[in-house]
Parts: sequence; structure tokens; C-alpha cells
Amino acid sequence: MKIGIVGGGIMGLTVGYYLAKKGVSVHVYEASNFLGGLAGPIHLDDGIQVDRFYHAILSSDAHVMDLCQELNLIDQMHFCQTKMAFYFEDKLFSMNNMIEFFRFPPLTWLDRFRLGFTVLYAQFIKDWHRLEGVSVEKWLVALGGRRAYENIWRPMLRAKFDGSFDDVPATYIWSRLVRMKSTRSGANQKEEAGHIVGGYETLVKAMAEAIKEAGGQISLNSPVQEILIENEKAKGLQIAGEVHEFDKVIGTLQAPIFERLIPQANQKYRDYLKATDYLGIICPLMILDRPLTEYWTVNITDETIPFTGIVETTSYIDPKFVGGHHLVYLPKYTAPESQWYLKPNEEIQEIWLSHLEKMFPQFDRSWVRHFLVHRERYVEPLHRLNSNHLIPNVGTPIENLYLATTSQIYPALSNGEAVIRQALNAVEKILHNESAEAPSAMPSVSTQVVSSAAAH
Repeated sequence: MKIGIVGGGIMGLTVGYYLAKKGVSVHVYEASNFLGGLAGPIHLDDGIQVDRFYHAILSSDAHVMDLCQELNLIDQMHFCQTKMAFYFEDKLFSMNNMIEFFRFPPLTWLDRFRLGFTVLYAQFIKDWHRLEGVSVEKWLVALGGRRAYENIWRPMLRAKFDGSFDDVPATYIWSRLVRMKSTRSGANQKEEAGHIVGGYETLVKAMAEAIKEAGGQISLNSPVQEILIENEKAKGLQIAGEVHEFDKVIGTLQAPIFERLIPQANQKYRDYLKATDYLGIICPLMILDRPLTEYWTVNITDETIPFTGIVETTSYIDPKFVGGHHLVYLPKYTAPESQWYLKPNEEIQEIWLSHLEKMFPQFDRSWVRHFLVHRERYVEPLHRLNSNHLIPNVGTPIENLYLATTSQIYPALSNGEAVIRQALNAVEKILHNESAEAPSAMPSVSTQVVSSAAAH
């Protein structure tokens, strides 16, 4: 069997790797000049390689750990304790133990108890389906109270969703609470995070080599122009005007991008794919000659600050592994049609640095070795209230055509662990020839137009 895989990100490479292990002949096509997608690297002037975007591995990420074990990378994984903080009313507040939690100024004793109860309660919810029709605001207020919501949750949600989150279901915050709780272990509940030496690029290279060793192929700088479909059956790929025939084709792209590659598919299915929208991101990587803080994450509750938070990965990555640099990511998630996404890099840099100077009076621009602005339009799928029916299946209405994409990851968040888990799920379906699996509740075209408009 010959399978063509469109996309050389983590999803595409993981699908390719597990298929190749099963003896399938795979060919991965990647449009850019590097593999990994959002988990791809950048190379600094001094030759040091670092992740373009921030990624952390948690000790509970079983699929990542298993994959690293298979690829003999387990000895290159390092974990250590981390800290987090809140930026509230021009001050940093550490939030790493019960004493610090109970000293947090904006909350009363009752608020703190209810906030702790919210985190604990989330761990015991197994049937998340009943949260799909409940707004995140309604759920958080009911459990933790209005004051905790206004001072803690609301500013962070506004930052995450670039303003509006009225139709975001409670499943979003539930999955986040469950995942972040998994970073804490032991009686003292210390938070832990980990990394692979060399970043995710180490894992990407190992999978690519394994695919090639199994007889598979990988082509960079090879944008797919069209997935060729005849009589409702996928026949192959058109690349640089040439036809490449395959027994099966797997798209590992975001749903709207996948839709553009199948102009011969049923219009109803194409409209269905377009109904899913995504948050984008502007994510400067600020490389310093010293630490900015002692924290892995700083959650920002000040709505005048444009970036969503501060993620200092060298709080758990020893700087010796990244050339002695200190890596600080300053992400801003952007809603569809966000004007922020259109701002030039120089303007982003000036705005970000100006806010950092206000937040940290000791901060000096002379500390900055590099300020690299990265941006992506399709980063995290937007799942709305009661929108589970808009999640595309792995199998498509087109015979021999499959889709493995992050919009299928729900209610989990789109992280490395979830992507690898979904890739495994897709491989099982593909090997069981579930190509006739059409969406179980594909809405009419008129319904899709309403859903798509609501996403904006």
C-alpha cells in the first residue's frame, strides 16, 4: 500500500511514523523547507537551535513518553519543578503553595476556598459532554463565585480569545484544569515540566529518520496543489504540475486549508470543513542574557497588556542546552480577522517592550539579544457551545481520503501529547479502512453559514 501524507508537522510525521512501522509505504510532503510545523525550530546567529513556539512536556504525557522511548530519546528528556505567578495590579504574586494562594489579594477567604474547589471539582468530572452546552462564564461563576471570575478568570479568558468568549463552552477550562493539575506530583504538589534536549526538533528528526529507514520518503519545499479526486475516490496528489498516484491520501492540515485542496469534493462536505475556525497567534520570542523572572508562566490579569502571558521556558530548561540564552515567549492569541495580526514586527516589538518596562522596572532593553516575532493564522481550533457535530471525522465522504487534524482534538487542548494521541487514533482508522466514514451529523449548508459567521 502506498499512502501520500500532506503536511510534515507533528501530526503528519507521527501518522507517517506509525504507518511505516506497520509496513506501509508512505511519502510525506511538506510545503516549507523544514519539518515540524508549529513545533519546528529556528536557528540563531550563533548556530543554536530553539523551538519557534513554546512547548512543554508534562510527566503525565504518556504518548509523548512512549514515542520517545521507542525512538531512544528518553535519556534526552529532562524534568524539573517549575513555578507560576499572577500579574495583578502592577505586582507579581507567586502562586505555588497554599500559603501564597491564601495571601492572593483580590480574593477573600471564601473566594479562595471556592477557587480551590473549582480546580478540585474539575478532576472528578468524567462525563465532559454535559459541559458542552454550558458557557465557561456560567460554569466558573457557579463554582467559584463572581469575584474570582472577574479578577482571575475573565481577564485570562479575554486574553486567550482576543476579547470575546461568550460562546466558549466550559469544556475549555475543564480540560485546562485537568491537564495543569497533572503537572503536580507528590505530597507537596510541586509543579513539574520537561523538555527534550534540542527541543521538539530532536523528536521531529528521529521520526523522520525512522520513516526513511522503513523505506518511506519525505519531500520538503513540496506544496500540494490539489488532492486529486475522481468519481468520489482519491487518486493521488498534484505537486508542481505533476501527478503522484497513491492508494490512499491523508491530509494532516487544518480543516480550512484541507478544504482548499479538494475542489472536486462534494460542496456540502467542503462547507462543513469551512465551519471550523481557529485562533491565530503572534508570539515574539525574546532572547535575554539573563532571566526575566523565576517563573515558567506568568498569568496576566491586566487587560491593558496586549500579550496573553509570559512563558519563560528556561525556568525548566537549563540555559546550557540553549547556548546560555534565556528564552521568554510573549504570546498573543488572535481572533479571526484580528487587526493585531496585521501589525508589522517592528510595531509589535516596540509595544511589547514598552509594556515589559512598565511591568518590570528593572528590565533593560540592553538585556535583549534577539527579539523574534513569529505568527501563525491557524493555531488552535475554536469549539463553540454545542458544536461537537462540527468536528470532522478521520474518514471522509471521499473513498481513500482521510483527515487527521487538530480540530478533531476535543475537549483536550491542542498540545504535543494530544496531537500524537490523535495521530495514533487516525492510523487505527486508516488501517481499518474506514474511508466511508462520513460526518455523522453534517449540517446543511445554511446551518454551516450561521456557524461560520458566529465564529467571527
